[in-house]
Amino acid sequence: MFFKNLTLFRFPTSIDFSEVDTLLPNVVLKPVGALEMTSRGFISPFGREEKQQFSHRIGDALWLTVGGEDKILPSVVVNDLLARKLEEIEEKEGRKPGGRERKRMKDDLLHELLPRAFVKSSRTDAFLDLQHGYVAVDSSSRKTGENVMSDIRGMLGSFPAMPLNAEVAPRSILTAWIAGEPLPEGLSLGEECEMKDPAEGGAVVKCQHQELRCDEIDKHLDAGKQVTKLALIFEDNLSFVLGDDLIVRKLKFLDGALDQLEHIDEEGRRAELDARFALQSGEIRRLFLLLEQAFKLSKADS
Repeated sequence: MFFKNLTLFRFPTSIDFSEVDTLLPNVVLKPVGALEMTSRGFISPFGREEKQQFSHRIGDALWLTVGGEDKILPSVVVNDLLARKLEEIEEKEGRKPGGRERKRMKDDLLHELLPRAFVKSSRTDAFLDLQHGYVAVDSSSRKTGENVMSDIRGMLGSFPAMPLNAEVAPRSILTAWIAGEPLPEGLSLGEECEMKDPAEGGAVVKCQHQELRCDEIDKHLDAGKQVTKLALIFEDNLSFVLGDDLIVRKLKFLDGALDQLEHIDEEGRRAELDARFALQSGEIRRLFLLLEQAFKLSKADS
C-alpha cells in the first residue's frame, strides 16, 4: 500500500478526532441495494474482510479508507432496449409515445435491469496529518478528493477542509525552477514537464525522458511558455510530477525510502502494512512541509 497520487486539503488542527473510532461504525460501507446505483462508506484500511478496525493511527498520522460499490449499467444498453420497446408500440398501436411516457418507460427499464447489473468495488485511501492539518487523498482527481472530504464531514458532523491555497502562483515557481532558479534543499529536477502558452488556445509542449536544463527548454521559456507540470525528485526517497494545481501525480517511493523497510523485524501482513504506513506518512509529511514553505501555503487555522 503506497499512494500513487496526492490531492491535498488543509483543515484546522483544532478539530477533535478522538471519537473517530466510535463514529466510524455508523458510516461504514453498506452493500449497494437492488435498486440503487451506488453506495459509499468507510471500510477498514486493512481490507473489506476486516470488520472491527475501521481506521489506523500511528501518532498524529490517521489512515482512513472510503469504499464504494457502483452498478455497471451502460446507458447504451438502456437506450437500445428503450428503442426496441418504442418500435414495438409504434408497430402494434400505430403511435409514438410522448416524452413523459418515454421517461416512464426508461425508469421502468432501469428498475428492471438494476438488480441484475454487475457491481464494481472501489476504495480511496486518505492520510490525515493531525499535527500539521492536512489530508492527502490517494487520487489525482479533485472531485474524488472532495468526495472524501464530504465523507469525513458526514462522519464528524463538521470538517472545514479546503483545497491548498498558495500565496504565490505555483506556475511561476515551477517555471522559475526549470529556468535555473535554485530549488529547495533536497529537491531536484526529473525528466518530464508540460509547458503552456498562457494565451487562450495557446500551444502545449510535453516532454518526457528529457534533460530539462537545456537550450531546447530555454527556447520555449523565452517564447513565453509557462510550466504547468514538472517532474521532481525528493532526495533519493520520492519521485513525482507536481502540477500548477498542486496535485502530486505519479508518486513513487524510491530505494532511499524503501530500504528502511528492510530493517522491520515483525512478520505478517498486518505488520507489513503498519510499517509501510509509518514510512509513507513520514515521507509525505516531509514532502508537504517542503511544499508548504516553497509555495507559502496558507494554514486553515488562519
